[in-house]
Amino acid sequence: MPRNVYSEINLHVVWHTKGSRHLIKLAFEKRGYEHIRRRARSVDGVFIHGIGGTTNHIHLVAAVPPTLLVSRWIGQVKGGSSHDINEQVPAMGGVFEWQTGYGVVSFGAKDLPWVVAYVRDQKRHHQQDTWQDRLERITRPEADG
Repeated sequence: MPRNVYSEINLHVVWHTKGSRHLIKLAFEKRGYEHIRRRARSVDGVFIHGIGGTTNHIHLVAAVPPTLLVSRWIGQVKGGSSHDINEQVPAMGGVFEWQTGYGVVSFGAKDLPWVVAYVRDQKRHHQQDTWQDRLERITRPEADG
C-alpha cells in the first residue's frame, strides 16, 4: 500500500460457536480471546480496539487497512483461532468450532468509544436485555424467516 494513503475503516464483527453452544467459559475466555487477537493482528495494519462476548459468541472491534479483503480476514481469524484453541486449550478436548457465518458492520470514528464499550460489556448487555440488534446479527433480517 502506498504511504500517502489515509484511511479510517472501523469494523465490528460478531460470530458464534458451532450450534451456539455455550463453550466460552470464564476460565477459557482470556486464552481464547488472546488467540483471536493474535490471529486478527497477523495482518499488517490491523489494530484491535476491543474484544468481548458471552459463552456462545464473540465480538471484535478493529481498524483495518483499505487493502484488506474482509471475508478472507474473518475466515482466517475464525479458522486459525479455533485451531489454536483446540491445540493449546486441552480442556476443550479438540472439539471447539465456530459456526459458519458472521456479522460485520462498519462505523465511523465518532462511534468507536460506544462500540468498544458495548463489546467489552457483553455479559451485562445480554443479562439485562440491553443488546443492540444491529451489532448482534449474523444474518440479514429477511434471511431469518
